[in-house]
Amino acid sequence: MGTNTLFGIATGGGNRDRRRTIKRHWRRVLVATLLLFVASNAIADNKLVVFAVNYPLAYFAQRIGGDDVQVQFPVPAGVDPAFWMPDVAQVIAYQQADLILLNGARYAKWVDKVSLPQLKLVNTSVFFEEQYIRGDAGATHSHGPAGEHSHGGVTFTTWLDFSLAAQQAQAITEALARVRPEMAADFERRFAILRSELLELDSEMQSIGQRTAGKPLLASHPVYQYLRARYGLNLRSVMWEPDVVPDQASWVALQQLTNEHPARWMLWESEPLSDTQQRLTTLGISSLVFSPCANVPDEGDFLSVMRANLEALSSIFGPGG
Repeated sequence: MGTNTLFGIATGGGNRDRRRTIKRHWRRVLVATLLLFVASNAIADNKLVVFAVNYPLAYFAQRIGGDDVQVQFPVPAGVDPAFWMPDVAQVIAYQQADLILLNGARYAKWVDKVSLPQLKLVNTSVFFEEQYIRGDAGATHSHGPAGEHSHGGVTFTTWLDFSLAAQQAQAITEALARVRPEMAADFERRFAILRSELLELDSEMQSIGQRTAGKPLLASHPVYQYLRARYGLNLRSVMWEPDVVPDQASWVALQQLTNEHPARWMLWESEPLSDTQQRLTTLGISSLVFSPCANVPDEGDFLSVMRANLEALSSIFGPGG
């Protein structure tokens, strides 16, 4: 197998493989070039360049920073940011940022595998580490291009506790103000509005939690632990994917689970396949999408997605729900 010494691309294995490899290479080059171009423009405009490891943090930073920041979130659409791995060019772009927003709670495990400037790192959940939820080791599985992983250890979807999300937004505000103290008042003003909106979600979700009255719920994936803990949901999780029909063993395990936890609803991160929904219906279980919104949504933004989540959940726990 030969190698193109200019680009480091293997040239053996057939024309089709070469074309695919070259296409992937140029796609990475284009992404890296765009990131550096945007960062250069931000520097020229005296804007802070802020990179985030998930969409909620990117959304908070943009709301708080306004036109004074250039927020970058390079994770491709449809990819779980928690298990994404940047290429070399994307790591370089992160390294050149003014701030790098981390979720904490062992989120974005690629961060531990690369060298990032410590002074630029902002662990947005550092002040509530004692509230981290730790789970069982869990089964290893895979979905999408992220490869195999498990949901054991520290659980990391902290922002689904909206009171914790408000604290993460505050940590972002303080980090921005440290770098640009002359803009601190503007950052604080924008944060106050965002905090009010997040705490409004928190209050509404507490009301929904009270209306569930301990009724059993299922989750297709173990990502709702902070939602369950903060709002008192009687929630048990399986390990299913919305784009895969569960195998027979999974259905047997679900039947055993519902014998002791007779739930009528299952929460999903995204719309499950119709075959899965139909079979769940025969078991008396309906499906409801409650998106964690870890990546950029197809429509709307973080707040609109969360409001839609709460509206959907509220609809099944109203009077007689």
